[in-house]
Amino acid sequence: MTGASELRADRDGACLLLTLNRPGKLNALTTSLITSLTAEIRRAGDDPDIRAILLTGAGRAFCAGQDLGRRNPDGPDWPPDLRRSVEDFYAPLVKSILHCPKPIVCAVNGVASGAGANLALACDIVLAAETARFIQSFARVGLIPDAAGTWVLPRLVGLARARAICLTGRPVGAREAEGWGMIWKCVPDDRLSTEAQALATSLATGPTFALGLTKEALLASSEAKLDDQIAFEAEAQARSGATSDYAEGVRAFLAKRAPVFKGR
Repeated sequence: MTGASELRADRDGACLLLTLNRPGKLNALTTSLITSLTAEIRRAGDDPDIRAILLTGAGRAFCAGQDLGRRNPDGPDWPPDLRRSVEDFYAPLVKSILHCPKPIVCAVNGVASGAGANLALACDIVLAAETARFIQSFARVGLIPDAAGTWVLPRLVGLARARAICLTGRPVGAREAEGWGMIWKCVPDDRLSTEAQALATSLATGPTFALGLTKEALLASSEAKLDDQIAFEAEAQARSGATSDYAEGVRAFLAKRAPVFKGR
């Protein structure tokens, strides 16, 4: 655990719980928080003892997006270097999530706005409390969606809906988000933590190597031609088939018992 920092990191067996920890600021993102989160996800990806990650926020919000309280339009340093903000901070964060070889579950416990919404939507499986809302709030401050929002959203909800929610900034409630396919599941507020933890714990007992390759295959599919995707599958399947987890899976199937995967 990282103590009273902006990011809490707690281990529960093979599962790593990451908690955005600025509740007084609705977990708004700072460069130090983004850097810490990126580093924790990368470390978890390299740690063979961590087999799943659960991301959530402390307090009554998941994440309110970029902390604008630190920006002063009338100050001597205006305008801020937003190119650097995207290239040096948000891009590495989103890529660390998308390419992490471990499954990442996100529990959205309240508002997820701006970059906070796109941070959540980049995760592999998103559960949201019934009172949670997703807001592409960028247009409200004269910006375009970043943190890969213009890439992720159309792939989740289609271009028509992505255009509407980005151009208007209209909040999308958790139940609506589930119906659109923006997230996997909307759950009652009082069950969010329990269900998200159970899901992450279950994934942490899975065939970790194969799950990581599954993430990469699905990510590649959005741009790949059919023949290229089949070739990717063939290579990835060969690698998965050489693991001890595959041997265990077949033994368990033949013995009609639950497999005990080691994540190797």
